[in-house]
Amino acid sequence: MNDTNEPGIQLCPRCGTTAHQRKPDALRRTLALSIAAAALFIPANTLPILSVGLLSSPEPSTILGGVIDLYELGSWPLALIVFVASFVIPMAKLIALWVLLSHSYNPSSPPVKLTKLYWLTEWIGRWSMVDIFVVAILYALVQFGSLASVEVGPAAWCFGATVILTMAAAESFDPRIMWDKYREQNNVE
Repeated sequence: MNDTNEPGIQLCPRCGTTAHQRKPDALRRTLALSIAAAALFIPANTLPILSVGLLSSPEPSTILGGVIDLYELGSWPLALIVFVASFVIPMAKLIALWVLLSHSYNPSSPPVKLTKLYWLTEWIGRWSMVDIFVVAILYALVQFGSLASVEVGPAAWCFGATVILTMAAAESFDPRIMWDKYREQNNVE
């Protein structure tokens, strides 16, 4: 790669486009995406995600309301899966992103464990879309006219946006920045 006058930026020898040693604006982009995801996580859990009706008008249900309904129906394993997949994992991803961001600005120790946290957060992000697919499949399958109906609520859109934003935030984060800051603060090569 050919060097340019700016540190960390080089030119591709084949096509001449700019190549970056680190992701540009990684921390700001991750912070912005995390804030947007956190803001949408609230309506995703307070608004109805589905309205289900059997021989009646559809009854709206939130994610946590659905978990409670499943538990009360005796399906506690399914309730646990829905709770973990729809509430715990998105919340944990947001917390992990905030931890990574805070340690990127001021790392106090070598970020070995934080780098592992980053890779775990990014790996989990791939599986976050399962909830959205379940809602879409349920909506498509349970359309029996007057017998049964399922309507997607506004929380589904907020939840989907939360999932996509946390995936984008994890993807935009550059864990090498934590190491750069640690080396810079501790004069380590």
